[in-house]
Amino acid sequence: MAYTPVASRAPLPTRRTAAPPAARSLADVVGDTPVLWIPDVCFGGTGGFWAKLEGHNPGGIKDRPALHMVACARGRGELAPGRPIIESTSGTLGLGLALAGLVYSHPVMLVTDPGMEPILHRLLVAYGTQIDIVERPHPTGGWQQARRDRVQALLDQHPGAYCPDQYHNPDNVAAYERLALELIEQLGRVDVLVCSVGTGGHSAGVSRVLREAFPDLRLVGVDTIASTIFGQPAGPRLMRGLGSSIYPRNVAYGAFNEVHWVAPAEAVWACRRLAAARYATGGWSVGAVALVASWLSRHTTSDTRIVAIFPDGPQRYWNSVYDDAYCAQHQLLNVVPTRNPDVLDHPADRVVHRWTRCTQVVDPLSHPELVECQAAQ
Repeated sequence: MAYTPVASRAPLPTRRTAAPPAARSLADVVGDTPVLWIPDVCFGGTGGFWAKLEGHNPGGIKDRPALHMVACARGRGELAPGRPIIESTSGTLGLGLALAGLVYSHPVMLVTDPGMEPILHRLLVAYGTQIDIVERPHPTGGWQQARRDRVQALLDQHPGAYCPDQYHNPDNVAAYERLALELIEQLGRVDVLVCSVGTGGHSAGVSRVLREAFPDLRLVGVDTIASTIFGQPAGPRLMRGLGSSIYPRNVAYGAFNEVHWVAPAEAVWACRRLAAARYATGGWSVGAVALVASWLSRHTTSDTRIVAIFPDGPQRYWNSVYDDAYCAQHQLLNVVPTRNPDVLDHPADRVVHRWTRCTQVVDPLSHPELVECQAAQ
């Protein structure tokens, strides 16, 4: 091919914003993620929502709390130089802690369960982490409690080790202040915030800062079926990254205006619709929040500014969400969600098995009858 002289080439487009500075540390490439307009690809409406693409961080959204929790622990003297970090994770925080371990020179030990995706397991090993896999779930607390019990055993074996305890650590919540400030700078106003809920960190942290600027902000939580967080009974869960079989204290129950539960097949359908229509997609949490945000865009006024947090990208889900054989095995293919969710008046009314909405958000630990009902079921 003939060489084109520089003078005759088409001019490069001018950047609308300043290019980020060159980074000397991995920590410097976390944050300042883009926001993308997503039309209603799920239901074909005329509206849409803004997606905060946290998959543009090296490991996803939890790079933010991993770096912040480790930095705070070091600053308080809870984590001495070179001592190990030990934590329970289904994956995303593990990527963040692997990054934090490299940034701050700490070995990282991660406790997970057999549900971790093989691609993620191999990646974490490549990043230098030590992986410990629990073999069976806790009788009542499921895999999460089994992992937490194993973390405690490892902490007992390694004096001076530090556990971030993402489920209850307020530093997890505080880490998301910057994300909220980025949204204000990027969009100017946020009326509705849609967040998946697992540890409760990003929904609590982002909404707290946004409400200081926009007191009328509505917060919509998105959970998976078979999760205890919002008062449903625990059960086997395919979806990773949202939901829980324990009660994380970082969940800011009083901040939520409503909650939606989404089933795995519905999340898969939304993920694949996003991929085909907008290229910007991700894993289970992304599909679930996109489904809910699309529905909200059809049930609010056209000037309502809806923001959905997309916690990650699609790469770690090639063998699950985007694998036809896996999806067929678990009956997840071609299940088109209904145009509207089912409705619950109270989380204890019945067990949900598909996309369902409830505007009464309660903390199960403040309602003993809910915990008793969950245990019985």
